[in-house]
Amino acid sequence: MKTNICGNKKELGLCAAARGAEFIREAIIKRGEANIIVATGASQFEMLDALVNEKVDWTKVTAFHLDEYIGIPETHPASFRKYLRERFASRVPLRQFHYINGEGDPLAECRRIGEIIKNHPVDVAFVGIGENGHLAFNDPPADFETVDPYIVVNLDDNCKRQQMGEGWFPTPESVPDHAISMSIRQIMRSKAIICSVPDSRKAEAVRKTLQEPVSPVIPASILRNHENAWLFLDKESSVFLPSPGTDTDA
Repeated sequence: MKTNICGNKKELGLCAAARGAEFIREAIIKRGEANIIVATGASQFEMLDALVNEKVDWTKVTAFHLDEYIGIPETHPASFRKYLRERFASRVPLRQFHYINGEGDPLAECRRIGEIIKNHPVDVAFVGIGENGHLAFNDPPADFETVDPYIVVNLDDNCKRQQMGEGWFPTPESVPDHAISMSIRQIMRSKAIICSVPDSRKAEAVRKTLQEPVSPVIPASILRNHENAWLFLDKESSVFLPSPGTDTDA
């Protein structure tokens, strides 16, 4: 995994978006189209703002939703469908965006969107890392073995506190207990992974991701096993790394 430490969140977003856009353009040149995964959360604000301004033929890009809460409508302030429409899909002329609907039968929805993504090899996955080290909503201990593209997961207390802390919910108790998440193996099938992780509250998760053994108890640590994963940090999220620098292999 390639680690890049940027001066601040805005610089991080610009660098991560630029690298991801390169991979999208390469896929379009090679195959005439590209498939991407798009994450949500406060960590993705700057990256998405930069990505929509990249010179990409978005009419040739199909996007997939990374995760979604079970049981909340799209009108809810914390809905990831709402987030993605407002911050990304409404700002670029995508070929198609495949959203996760968490309001119906979650297992049926996992099967539905899982069958779609099986026919769309992913060129670039834009992801983040949670304060508890989760990847998508795969909280620790994550399932590294399932081959299903999408699964139903339980949200742990640390994850719920993060969602409250970012302002999406008023209390941890108001965060749904379950979500539909892209599985670890499906994320790792992506040809390239762009991981954007700003802020000091993520610093310990970053340290564990890079320095402790690859393990389901640190879900994001699996990214170290990917041959084309790029981690973008700012000064605050990299504070616990022993030798901060730029473009160093992790």
